[in-house]
Amino acid sequence: MSSQVVKTTEELVLPILAEKNLELVDIEYVKEGKNWFLRVFIDKEGGIDISECGEVSEILSEKLDEVDPIKEAYFLEVSSPGVERPLKTAEDFTKSIDKNVFVKLYEPIDGQKEYQGILKDFSNNIASIEYKEKTRTKQVEIPFDKIAKARLAVVL
Repeated sequence: MSSQVVKTTEELVLPILAEKNLELVDIEYVKEGKNWFLRVFIDKEGGIDISECGEVSEILSEKLDEVDPIKEAYFLEVSSPGVERPLKTAEDFTKSIDKNVFVKLYEPIDGQKEYQGILKDFSNNIASIEYKEKTRTKQVEIPFDKIAKARLAVVL
């Protein structure tokens, strides 16, 4: 059921975002405690502000009420993905070249399942990440289909 809610929400929100030149980053429908949350993460080049999130939320809320794909009570949240934005598509990776990323793998490469470093390249569905191991700089090539989760990473 959760995947159907996400699919329906995506179908409803994409035209709204296209009209406003905004990008859909992710949708999740999750239960936390006894409450259900439908979260829609949106963005644009240069970042998104709260008024844009509010506009999308209002329009999407009306559309969801018309279609009524969710039978139980839920909270709708429309927001920015934040500075540690998830990287879900090949296009997300391409846009993130030269940025710091954190990648979690389905299975180890060179004995590791997690890498954090600079995304140096993404071509032919392979992410090249430069990372530090103690005092040495290394590089790893990670096939896109081996990536379980990825996001931008903040380095302090």
